[in-house]
Amino acid sequence: MNTTSRTRIAAGVMFLGIGLGASGAHGLADQLAETGRLANWETATLYHLIHGLALFAVARSSSRPLGYGWFLAGIVLFSGSLYVLALTGITKFGAITPLGGLCFLIGWGRWIFAGHEARETLR
Repeated sequence: MNTTSRTRIAAGVMFLGIGLGASGAHGLADQLAETGRLANWETATLYHLIHGLALFAVARSSSRPLGYGWFLAGIVLFSGSLYVLALTGITKFGAITPLGGLCFLIGWGRWIFAGHEARETLR
């Protein structure tokens, strides 16, 4: 995948994160508050947006997208499972959330242990 494609995906992820955050704060706020799932939605949105920014930065920094796939997988698994949990109340989706967190950790770990590869990415 080239830099342009990665950047477009990152921008789409950010667009979706902002839309979902606004939906949770406005359109779904009463429903989420009634079910006690507003905190789940807020956590999903926070991690979605933070890692969306990481996707964007990695996509724009170089042709070597260090951690990109892990961050994307983390958003889908971590935030996605929390969004579904918040909307449906099906608590089994909470079992998926830690897998997304592990993806985030692996993505950041790639930066910690990459050494020369990370320096090349930042050029």
